[in-house]
Amino acid sequence: MDEFPTCNLDYLPENILIDVLSYLSVRELVRAGRVCKRWRRLVKDQKLWRLVDLTAWKGMTSRILWVLLRQYLGCGLRYLRLRGLLLSVRGGTFLSEAWLKALSTKCPRLSKLYLLHADLRSLPSCQLLPPSLKVLELQGCELPQGFFNQDLPASSQEQATSSVKQKGTGQSSPSGISIECLIFNNVPSFKDQHLQSLTSWERLSRLELCDTFRVTANGLRGCAAKEGLCGLEGLFRLKFLEMSITTRQGYQRPMASLGLETGWLGLEELSLGGKEVAPGFPYASRLKDLKRLYLKACTLDELQVVHNCKMLRGLPGFLRLEFLDVVFQPRRGGGGGEGEQEKEQEGEEEAADGDNEGKPDKLIGNLRRLLAVMLPCCTLAFNNCSVQLNSNLGSNLFI
Repeated sequence: MDEFPTCNLDYLPENILIDVLSYLSVRELVRAGRVCKRWRRLVKDQKLWRLVDLTAWKGMTSRILWVLLRQYLGCGLRYLRLRGLLLSVRGGTFLSEAWLKALSTKCPRLSKLYLLHADLRSLPSCQLLPPSLKVLELQGCELPQGFFNQDLPASSQEQATSSVKQKGTGQSSPSGISIECLIFNNVPSFKDQHLQSLTSWERLSRLELCDTFRVTANGLRGCAAKEGLCGLEGLFRLKFLEMSITTRQGYQRPMASLGLETGWLGLEELSLGGKEVAPGFPYASRLKDLKRLYLKACTLDELQVVHNCKMLRGLPGFLRLEFLDVVFQPRRGGGGGEGEQEKEQEGEEEAADGDNEGKPDKLIGNLRRLLAVMLPCCTLAFNNCSVQLNSNLGSNLFI
């Protein structure tokens, strides 16, 4: 056995060692850099710092953030996840203006930022965030009143007007906000005033509002894209909108999806979830540019689905309808005048309704075939859907 030399990590090439180190967390990487000089040099390789997740690091402080930024983070960083101190016993804020400015300088390619339980009330504006950001996701954060205002200084007005003239370049003003996707998840401080501030953003094309129960129908109606005196007004650059209410907080308030009743020019994809589905589903037919509709995490009556889908036939470019985690309720025996009217207008519907009682598999199958006849150019998808036979006993069928 003495003939064979001892094999250790020093015999491995550096690219293999970097692949091994990539499976470590940020905290373990920092510890690995203390082993020797070679490992310290390998740990600082920017391939290991493209996606940095600090949400699992307990006891995160501003001092640790400064150490990570000065010694490890660099031009390779693409995605950064941070957990704030909003729910911590110590409390306080750790995202300072100086640190964000240094982050913008050292990490010019940072495109996605995720903030969890962060108190942003010490920051006057979101323009302090790195200008390279394309995606900003906030979960359980606190926001100041004018956080999303985009106020250009007087010296930048000429630059802003010159950038508007260059339509073919696709570049925004240097002092403007270049975020294209904005995601809110359980941000109770997000209100109609914040939503109105987003109308000045030049690049915003995707907006997700999850459990933002302080956004009202009037606020959404005021920001909807529409024709104005000087052209299009509101969030006319928006292509994807998601609204969902899944928590009991604010359940008695009118749902924001009621604001879709006035229509929305240019909106191509709409996603409704939870308590936002029932009030918003009937108004989907008023979105003339709608191409895809996603309904998830809700309970829908069979007759309600048929009636609303019938109105979608007036959309010329409608291509996809998807149900995700939806519980379908079969229609009752004595449906009333409106139900009888629907049966008379749709012969297929009457035939499909004959064998639905007590057979959940047939209900979803017949509903799929009926919607395929009503929307022949539309792709239908039923994912993880089930059927509730009555209020006390549910029979689940997953597709």
